[in-house]
Amino acid sequence: MALAAIRGDAIETALLKHAKALVVSRGISSEAALSPLFDQPAPPDDAEALKRLRQIYETCGWVLVESGLADIPADLRWLYESGAVTIPQLASLNQELGVNTVADLALAADDHRIRDLIGFGASIEEDVAKALPELRRRTPRIPLGRAVALIEPLLAAARALPGVRWAEPGGSLRRGQELVGDIELIVSSSDPQPVIEALTAMQEITRWLHRSERHVYILCDRTQIGIRVPTPAHAGAELLHLTGSIDHLDGLAAHAARRGCRLSSRGVYTADGTRVASESEEQIYAALGLPVIPPEIREGEDEIEAALCGVLPTLVARADIRGDLHMHTIFSDGRDTVAAMVERAHALGYEYLAITDHSPHSASSKNLSPDSVKRQAEEIAALRERYPGLTILHGCEVDILPNGNLDFADRILEQFDIVLASLHEQAGQDAPQLLARYVRAMKHPLVGIITHPTNRLVGLRPGYDLDFERLFETAVETRTVVEIDGSPAHLDLDGTLARLAVEAGATVSIDSDSHRAELLDRQMRLGLLMARRGWVEARHVLNTRPIDQVRQILALKRSP
Repeated sequence: MALAAIRGDAIETALLKHAKALVVSRGISSEAALSPLFDQPAPPDDAEALKRLRQIYETCGWVLVESGLADIPADLRWLYESGAVTIPQLASLNQELGVNTVADLALAADDHRIRDLIGFGASIEEDVAKALPELRRRTPRIPLGRAVALIEPLLAAARALPGVRWAEPGGSLRRGQELVGDIELIVSSSDPQPVIEALTAMQEITRWLHRSERHVYILCDRTQIGIRVPTPAHAGAELLHLTGSIDHLDGLAAHAARRGCRLSSRGVYTADGTRVASESEEQIYAALGLPVIPPEIREGEDEIEAALCGVLPTLVARADIRGDLHMHTIFSDGRDTVAAMVERAHALGYEYLAITDHSPHSASSKNLSPDSVKRQAEEIAALRERYPGLTILHGCEVDILPNGNLDFADRILEQFDIVLASLHEQAGQDAPQLLARYVRAMKHPLVGIITHPTNRLVGLRPGYDLDFERLFETAVETRTVVEIDGSPAHLDLDGTLARLAVEAGATVSIDSDSHRAELLDRQMRLGLLMARRGWVEARHVLNTRPIDQVRQILALKRSP
């Protein structure tokens, strides 16, 4: 529903003058809460508004207001409910400045474009600034894996359209945060209408909420997604500012000021007001005398200083990955056969993969047994003949039991090419006891990799509160690899811990932990996002190396 549909009707007229006083200050959130106000004495200035408000209440008009506001982009609804603006002001922000999200609002405030709108008082920017932090906190966040699944079809469709120069996600999704706020797709094109028509016609789209010349907000699987189609001349500046983070953009703006220029949401300007860069992020960073800082590390920490000092890392990329060392099949809780996983890995161009199903005591619905280990080995042997150019490692993901033992006898573990060890069950133990289990497992010569070390569930359960410095020191001492797991449920290690691991000198592996062949690539890319957020380079990663080196590293751990 476009905001224009709300403007000028009887509902707006009645609520306009006293929306802030009645709805916000008195905490009205429902029809029932409104009723007691009608029996209160009204100041003269309020009498007419309250009279009209009563008429609306008696005809169930409150429901119409709530229904109308529910159909505009969520951030605009929350801005109105904060009391910072009235409905006409909300419409002006949207129609004259193109504000649809918190990011738009922040940029408009930073550029001092709000104060010039007709009907806005001198204090409006101060009111908006006060509302912004709460609006950001109210943004609902969804797990990264779900956000990626929602945006991928739109992204692929946009990139395939004629006239589209490029298409990228924005915001926390592009930065790879494990919980994503705004989902935005930025599409660079001179002609926005065919792009918007094509994307809103996709079957995944439930309906659209708001549409203008270059913006549309849609519902997809009950989630709001924004699609923006800026002109190519300004698309880079829009992508940069919609990617954020706020702290990174503030740091860039301060750096620009020190160089005698100005960075805004529209590009880089010289002191005389000449715009010198806006078409691409590469162009903008170059105008600021900086290399392009990867989106995943634009968090306002030390990335700008690293760029200035020439020590910005070359982050690990998808092209660096030679194989996947963690996946599951129907021998445990996977959906697909060993053959299906191998076929997909081969199609992805991998040089090697490891089949690593669960050991007997795992909580999975089905697990490996000594007999099924043998049958699986026979299947893998046959597949090796079918795919002579692909190395198929036979492995397992063995549980670390509460007493610190491994969930398979050594005589069985010795049959595997690679052994991953996992701590799936806390068993009521505290952090020191959990760490002791990890340490004991890492000291076992057959354990090559420790998987998803915190065992968190994104958005549902925090990870183990361990002494991670000690954990990574032990990994280095015992030559044990530490995993960055791309399963959307885990995303573990996260960026902070991944950086701590490689700074401690640990080798990491980036794996999909996929249970379905069709998700091998997506979950590998999710793992890569976590690694890149952790400043991980290809040199830190086991599975960026040729198979001979992988075998040597695993053999070195097994040697006395």
